[in-house]
Amino acid sequence: MAAAVTSCGARHPDPAARPTPDGQGTPGTAGPTGAQHSGLKGDAPDEQSLPGNADWEITDPGRPGAVEAFADRVSVPPGESFGLHVSTPAAAFTVSAYRMGWYGGARARLVWRREHVPGAEQAAPRVDQATRTVLTGWQRTLAVDTAGWPEGAYLLRLDAEDGSGRSYVPLTVRSASTAGRTVVMSAPATWQAYNEWGGYSLYNGPTGTLATRSLRVVFDRPYDYDHGAGLFLVYEAPLIALAEKLGLPLAYTTGIDVARDPALLHGAVAVLSLGHDEYWSPEQRANVVAARDAGANLAILGANCCFRRIRFEPTELGPDRTVVCYKDAWAQDPGHQSGAPATTDFRVGPGADPESSMLGVIYDGYPVDAPYVVTSPGHWAFEGTGVAAGASFPHLVGVEYDRVDTAFPTPRPIEVIAHSPVVCEGRRSHSDTAYYTVPSGAGVFATGTMRWVETLDAHGPGGGKADHGIDSHAGDLVRKVTENVLRAFAAGPAGHTHPAQDNLATVYGTA
Repeated sequence: MAAAVTSCGARHPDPAARPTPDGQGTPGTAGPTGAQHSGLKGDAPDEQSLPGNADWEITDPGRPGAVEAFADRVSVPPGESFGLHVSTPAAAFTVSAYRMGWYGGARARLVWRREHVPGAEQAAPRVDQATRTVLTGWQRTLAVDTAGWPEGAYLLRLDAEDGSGRSYVPLTVRSASTAGRTVVMSAPATWQAYNEWGGYSLYNGPTGTLATRSLRVVFDRPYDYDHGAGLFLVYEAPLIALAEKLGLPLAYTTGIDVARDPALLHGAVAVLSLGHDEYWSPEQRANVVAARDAGANLAILGANCCFRRIRFEPTELGPDRTVVCYKDAWAQDPGHQSGAPATTDFRVGPGADPESSMLGVIYDGYPVDAPYVVTSPGHWAFEGTGVAAGASFPHLVGVEYDRVDTAFPTPRPIEVIAHSPVVCEGRRSHSDTAYYTVPSGAGVFATGTMRWVETLDAHGPGGGKADHGIDSHAGDLVRKVTENVLRAFAAGPAGHTHPAQDNLATVYGTA
C-alpha cells in the first residue's frame, strides 16, 4: 500500500519571470505573408539554417485588456486552419505567427503575418455557477490557414495597431509521425489548470482559496500568464531552443494529442516531458508507458510530472477543450458517478496508481529552494561537465521537487546520480535526479527539480529574483547534462548502451 504523501504547502507555479534569451542573434528576413520553408518531417537542421527574427518578444504588454485572444485549436497538423477569437477595443490589430526554436539565438522565426485585421471588443466572460468555469462565448475573429507552416511550437503575437498593447496565443503545429524522432510533448493541460483569466483556475477563485476554485477549466479563453503564452516561455521554450540547436530530428505534439491517439508515439525514439507537466489523463499516461515499453526513452525535465489525473471533455468549439479535475471533491464529479476514473491525484484512491511506476521518482513537496548536489560524477549524463562528487549548484532545486521513494512503486534497476538535501517547511528530505532502464531497452531520466528547463537560460551571475539566484555555473551544468541525455536518447534505446546501475542500497539503504 502506497505511503501517504506529505504536503509542504499550497501549490502553484514557480513565480519566475521569463528567462533572458540565449543571445540576440541576427534579425531574420522571413517574408511577412508566408512561410519560407516547410521544415517538415523533423528537418530541424534545415529549418534552423534560416534566419530568425529577434523582434518576436513582448517586452511591454501595454494596457491590460488592450488585445486578448485564444485559438480554437490547441494543435493542428500542417495545412489545416484554426480560428482566432480576439477581443480588443482597438480598431485594428496585426497578428504574426512565430515558430519558436534556436535560429542562431534569435529564438523565433516569422512564418506568417496579417495586418489591419478589424478589431472588436467581445462580451465579458460569464461563470458557470455549478463548476465555477469561466466561459467567454467569443465569436471567431479570423481563420488562419497553416499551409506551408513547418511543424513546431508557435507563438502568435497580436499587436493592437493603436499601440495600446500586445499579447501572445500559443499553438502547436503537430507532427503526423514521430517515428525515429525525439518527441517534444507540450503540456497545455497544465497551462490551463493554472490559468486565472476571468478570475478562476483549478487552484483559486475570487477568495484566493481552493473553496472557490474551478472544477473544470476550458481552452476557450486567453491565458493570463506571461502575456498570454501560458507557461510555455519559462518551462518549454528554453528546451526547444537547445534541442533545435543540437540539430536533433524532432517531432512536436501535445499531451492532449498523445491521449487521443494511441498510435501517435509508435516508433518514437524518445519522449520529452518538459518543465511543468502536472496534469495527465489516464490515456496519455498509458500511451507514454506503452511507448517506453516498446523502446522509446523518456526524459522528465521537470518535477511534479503526471501528478493530477484529469479527463478531457468538449466545448462548443470542439473536442478535448475542457480539463476536468475535481481533486478532493472527486465524489461530486458527474463523470465519475457515471463510471469515469476519479479526477484526483494519481497516487490516491479511488483507483490509486502512483506516478512513480512511470517516472522512477515521485513528487515530494513544495516549496523548496536548495542547492543541487552531484553524487555520481562518473555517470554518463555528467560526461564533459567536469563535476566532482559533492559539487553544489545553489538554487537549482526548486520550487517543487521529486525523489526516489520505494514506499511507492519504483522501477529497478534505478540509479540516483544527484541527491540534494532539502528542507520543506521544516521537513528534511532529498531531491533526486534518477535514471532507470527497462527490458525494452528504454532509459528514463528524471531531473527531480522543476527549475531544470528554465536553468537552460541561466548565463549571468544569478543575483536576481527573476532567476532565483541561479548562475551560469548551474546553467553550464544543466545545458551539458541535457545535451548528453538528448543525444543518447536520440540514438535509440539508451538501456542497451547505458544500462542503469542500481545504487539505492548506497543512497537510501534500500535493498
